[in-house]
Amino acid sequence: MRGPSPPILERGWGDLPFRGEGEGKIGLIQAGERQRLHEGYFAGLVCVTASLYQRLETPGPHRASGIAMAALLDAIDADVAGRLDEAIVGYERAIVESVPERDHRSRADALRRLAIARHRRSESDEARRLCRQSHVAAEVAGLGLLAAQALNTLAAFDLADGAFDTARETFMRALQSPAVDHALRGRIRQNLGIIANIQGELDDAEQHYVDALDAFACCGDERGAAMVFNSLGILSADRKRWDEADERFRQSIEITTRLGDVHLRGLALLSHTEVHLALRHFDQASRVATEALRIFSSLGIVRHQADAYRVIGAVYRVTERFSLAESRLQAALTMARSAGAILEEAEAARELALLYRQLRRNQDALRHLNVSQRLFRRLDARTDLVDVSSRLDDLEGTFLSIVREWGQSIESADSYTHGHCERVASYAVAVAEALGMDQDEQTTIRLGAYLHDVGKIHTPHEILNKPGRLTDEEFAVMKRHPGEGFELLADIDFPWDIKPMIRWHHEKHCGGGYPDGLEGDEIPINAQIICIADVFDALTSSRSYRAAMSRERALEIVRESHAWWRPDVYDAFMASVGVAADDNEGRVAPTDL
Repeated sequence: MRGPSPPILERGWGDLPFRGEGEGKIGLIQAGERQRLHEGYFAGLVCVTASLYQRLETPGPHRASGIAMAALLDAIDADVAGRLDEAIVGYERAIVESVPERDHRSRADALRRLAIARHRRSESDEARRLCRQSHVAAEVAGLGLLAAQALNTLAAFDLADGAFDTARETFMRALQSPAVDHALRGRIRQNLGIIANIQGELDDAEQHYVDALDAFACCGDERGAAMVFNSLGILSADRKRWDEADERFRQSIEITTRLGDVHLRGLALLSHTEVHLALRHFDQASRVATEALRIFSSLGIVRHQADAYRVIGAVYRVTERFSLAESRLQAALTMARSAGAILEEAEAARELALLYRQLRRNQDALRHLNVSQRLFRRLDARTDLVDVSSRLDDLEGTFLSIVREWGQSIESADSYTHGHCERVASYAVAVAEALGMDQDEQTTIRLGAYLHDVGKIHTPHEILNKPGRLTDEEFAVMKRHPGEGFELLADIDFPWDIKPMIRWHHEKHCGGGYPDGLEGDEIPINAQIICIADVFDALTSSRSYRAAMSRERALEIVRESHAWWRPDVYDAFMASVGVAADDNEGRVAPTDL
């Protein structure tokens, strides 16, 4: 017989001061925390509550003894200790032995626990099949508590898949069962809190967590309490209350260490790294993440191994140990991809992009940012799995920063074009706005403007900086830059349609442009917008072969050359950038641009 619960259960968890005032929704949960949050309940689902042990080991109408019961209890001990392979074998044995022994309780419980173990191994379909069998077996045998537990586990699987409405409905079905005890009520409240937390409803989440702590205190379920402390730590971290988050995580780690719950301890350790990173305690973050990595490696849970590697890589990145950072982050990306862990893969790709940005490896940075953006949009399409809007906004800001920096680095090779890309972007966005384009289209225009001259990376320095007009041969070399820029970015799948602007921003509506000699509607409107903005800035900027023209003179030349652009683009330019100019008709031929 197992002894009574330790004295910590008398601490009255529900009375702890968790509530904050004036807190609202906060958007995306940072750095994979929400993924661990809405997977953390699986650690709790395998925990054996005090009330269940009492029912298993106390004589009564459903009292079972024999090989099935012994196999089940041994498997539970192995599961909690992190010996998952041994636990799976034990659960399967309990299921087989329960049939001749007519031990319906052991069969139903072993089926549910085996389902959870299979789910940890990413065998989702098999996990659902086993859990449904558990529910049917419990219902047929009149075991109301085990039937409700099976419903709770099925709802947890739905939660993991992002089916929040289905999960919430099934959790409520389980909660309404008259057989629900304090331990199961605590787990259901915990899971409802997880849904609220993921969706950014922090006050509701906190109330569910406090209710869960009350329920666990009533039945002496320390493992349940440890789960809630971990969730409350994540909630505090969302609110940037780092001291409070640190305390909650330490409470969870202390309980799980004492109880020997390896899986849940690993989750709490991994969650705790967010506090260490936020407080810039990098050595501690690396140490804790390494400990979590050891745990999840022994358990064979690849998704969490990936997240641990990401944290370690992030520490190496911010402490400028770049080779180690790249190695660890590439490992995180590979592991997350192999486990089908979309959120972890997105976060690892984003960290790699930030690393490559620091290293000025702009193509690699943009390539990994695009991977991250695409994955977050996949999460966004799953409606509620994670509130990704703020993360997407962050990624867009990072995209713009990297592209702007790259554009500026290109300009640095030509002493006469400093600030050119920024000015072209400003003019082009003004034209786009005058055309009624939405914010996403304006962002596309801005990114295209920053990178429109990226092909000049391959243009010889002596041509870019020649103090005089170019020869025909030199101009032919210069005219290669749109095509070379297009090729440079060929293997980067941008979330925005940028490449046509890079290739065709020197094409003319009336024909005669380069590199492909397009005309009319063959030229995308965005490329035409960049073209007119580029021409105007070239005219009003100093070049190695001439001084800058006045604004009025430049607009005079634009009017004379209006056939180069679509009428709507030309009109929008004149109504925005050219609005201050007079209406006089010039007859000046365009110069070399």
